[in-house]
Amino acid sequence: MSAPGKLLQFHNCEILRGSKIFREDLWVRDKKIVNPEPVFYDEKIIADEKIDCGGALIVPGFIDLQINGGFGFDFSTSENVENSVTSVAKGVLQHGVTSFCPTIITSSPHEYRQIIPNIAVQNGGKHGAGILGIHVEGPFINKEKKGAHPVNHIKDLKNGFHDIIDTYGNLDNIRLVTLAPELDPEGSVIKELVKRGITVSLGHSIANLSQAEHGIAYGASFITHLFNAMLPFHHRDPGLVGLLASEKLPKNKRIFYGIIADGIHTHPAALRIAFHANSKGLVLVTDAMSAMGLKSGSTYCIGESKVEVTHDRAVVAGTETLSGSIATMDSCVRFLHKSTGCSLVEAIECATLHPAQALHITHLKGTLDYGTDADFVLLDKNLEVISTYIAGMCVWKKQVPVNT
Repeated sequence: MSAPGKLLQFHNCEILRGSKIFREDLWVRDKKIVNPEPVFYDEKIIADEKIDCGGALIVPGFIDLQINGGFGFDFSTSENVENSVTSVAKGVLQHGVTSFCPTIITSSPHEYRQIIPNIAVQNGGKHGAGILGIHVEGPFINKEKKGAHPVNHIKDLKNGFHDIIDTYGNLDNIRLVTLAPELDPEGSVIKELVKRGITVSLGHSIANLSQAEHGIAYGASFITHLFNAMLPFHHRDPGLVGLLASEKLPKNKRIFYGIIADGIHTHPAALRIAFHANSKGLVLVTDAMSAMGLKSGSTYCIGESKVEVTHDRAVVAGTETLSGSIATMDSCVRFLHKSTGCSLVEAIECATLHPAQALHITHLKGTLDYGTDADFVLLDKNLEVISTYIAGMCVWKKQVPVNT
């Protein structure tokens, strides 16, 4: 058994733990959050290094379950996709993201087979945020709610799970699948995906509430970008949105839903409705595309589609159809906090605890509990990112202007 590594003490800070904010230190050793009491009383040692946090709030690293690209790079394009993922993984560190699911929109089987094997699960570090696995959004979606997805590649599930394998090929790198539940009325595909440890999300769908409830009963547990690419809420049949208040869900099962809190995809009033209906299931996602982090007034790509960015929104070129966002995760946390009036803890947990719960990885990510990965972010009083840490190592730090 190897000797314990360097013991780090982060002091002069507040930390978010157990859904409460405490004025106490954070201790890290061997890439994990550690309980200081055994260190003091059993090992009788002090910290090898003390880091003054300047009064910052330390929170778990942000987790983005739906991001299509950024900084000029697109994950749905097979050409040099490894470089695209690496570049975005590095770029999102400045926004507090320490792990994410690269998202591939509806593509051809050929593209999937070129892309999926080349986006492997990996730990984060100086090189960038960690990869939790791929989110494949499509092609098993409803053409009537395709959004920016290319209609020529949308497929049904007439052959059940065989269509999944024939389309994606190897599933080893896939962590999350978005599909329309009405395409799988008997639930055979959903059940098999869940059996293989893949989280199933319902989206790009015209499902009514009954069809949605069946999808959840079969094992789905997530809703892709709530309110977008689904039937609008109707008081006689609320569709997928009705899952937030359904009484027919499996006992003790929590439904999580992604929401794009950018003020464009979701009106602040709709955001408030969703939050108050099911605050514990809200998962902030950016749904960011290649234009995120770049200037407006230009044309970019998401898969095969051309996207125009004007006035802080991305639309399919020549249309008014929204096509991903250019939001960052830290801005979504701030927008949720401002728009709903929720607490700091509630806003932050929508980007940390809840996505980790949705993927069943809270033993590793999404909290500052003892024994979890030392992935965390230092925030100032305005929820702006000061620095980002992965495995206890500073991987990004805000540059302070030098007075001349």
